[in-house]
Amino acid sequence: MSKITSVPLTAMALAMLAGCNSTPPAPAVDLVAEQAKIHDLEASWAKEAAAKDLEKSVGHYADDAVLIMPGAPAFKGKDAIRTAWKGMLDDPNLKIDFSADRVEISASGDMASTKGSYTLTLTNPKTKKPVDDKGSYVTVYKKQADGGWKAVEDITASEIAPK
Repeated sequence: MSKITSVPLTAMALAMLAGCNSTPPAPAVDLVAEQAKIHDLEASWAKEAAAKDLEKSVGHYADDAVLIMPGAPAFKGKDAIRTAWKGMLDDPNLKIDFSADRVEISASGDMASTKGSYTLTLTNPKTKKPVDDKGSYVTVYKKQADGGWKAVEDITASEIAPK
């Protein structure tokens, strides 16, 4: 009888030892906390843009990010994005606001996206008069080594038809 009971006990002991050698699971991503970080980041970004702070506004982009806006070719890289933002922030009639109504975080916690709406007032280059715009945007973020987030894709779509 001792031989019969020793086989299952040996198998169980080996299974337990094998479990001790396995890699521990990766820490779970706190999706709610990461969503809050992105929401706070965009709220700060909107205030910085409204205050016409070029460096802070551009600082939210990764070095290789792409900005896509209506009526313009894609702005690729931080220098091109700085040029786009500078032209907008230098406009004396600028009024800008945006906020996300959806924030998604990848299960791995290294990518995120936001979808929201914006309002914008700029000077029409032809008429020199202020024009109002509104629309939607999607921004894709990548988590950085320091735990922060940087935009890697930023796309806006106006709801107002060109005239």
